Amino acid sequence: MAPFTDEELKEKVHDGYIVESVEEMTEGYRKALVVQLTVQADTELISAPAYWMAARHAPSTNTQVSAHAIIQDELAHANIAYRLLEDLGESREALVYGREPHEFKHPYGFDQPLDNWAELVVANGFYDRAGITLLSDVFHNTSYGPLKRALVKIDMEETFHLRHGEVWMRRLANAGGEAREMLQRAVDWMFPMTIEWFGLPDEMKRHSGQLDYKLKGMTNDQLRQTWMAATVPLCERLGLDVPAHFNQALNRFDLEFPFPCRYDPDEKRWAFDEGQISWDEVFKRWKGRGPMNQTFVESIRRSRSEVSAWLN
Repeated sequence: MAPFTDEELKEKVHDGYIVESVEEMTEGYRKALVVQLTVQADTELISAPAYWMAARHAPSTNTQVSAHAIIQDELAHANIAYRLLEDLGESREALVYGREPHEFKHPYGFDQPLDNWAELVVANGFYDRAGITLLSDVFHNTSYGPLKRALVKIDMEETFHLRHGEVWMRRLANAGGEAREMLQRAVDWMFPMTIEWFGLPDEMKRHSGQLDYKLKGMTNDQLRQTWMAATVPLCERLGLDVPAHFNQALNRFDLEFPFPCRYDPDEKRWAFDEGQISWDEVFKRWKGRGPMNQTFVESIRRSRSEVSAWLN
């Protein structure tokens, strides 16, 4: 039995108390932490096959090695998060091998194929920036000690992934011609995809367990603004068009497209001209998963059955 009630624990963590073990948690705290860690673990895990399938488009052996180093990091980060989940009584075996592909909790963006080198490096520049935005907030604010310590290593390695993306986005932008066109096309569909990554607007958010238990410190809209504050200026410096701008009067970044809006996964295009849609439609798309969901999950699981067959 937890030594505190839910309300007592919420008050203590906001006063600076650090939770170190499951014995100190209320069931509400544990459930909120499990959800957060599952999203973190699944996102790291499924990024690996997404990046691996794109790495074949690397322009040289050296660049392919760099991409594979990022993939190795992502798998290690997933292992850390699943290991933390085991401390909470969850089964890593069940999480990785016992769920249907559509039950994984990674963002919809990682269910899309990355079809060329430009899309891979924009994923590093946009998606890994989103990961850093989220996990940096967790690192600075989380009340769960084991997670805070684990994020020291993860943050350093994710920064390498981000720098890889930014460097290559700059190279492709400066190259001009077809390389720049491919880069702009990747930005066109991946910028709104990452905006969507951060979830419901604050005024629509009904549950705030992660904030109540101080598992993170920033709201969805604050995280979205933090991401744009780094990403929009980057794209502007590279001469890339993004549908957002800084509103000096309101001291925030404003979107220049209806949010949320409909997405065509086959064409990798957003239907800006059709106007805003409901979040219920977005949730339906998320729950239905994207075109690579089953392929990516099965690519992770396949190695175990193949290795077992070799050993037997």
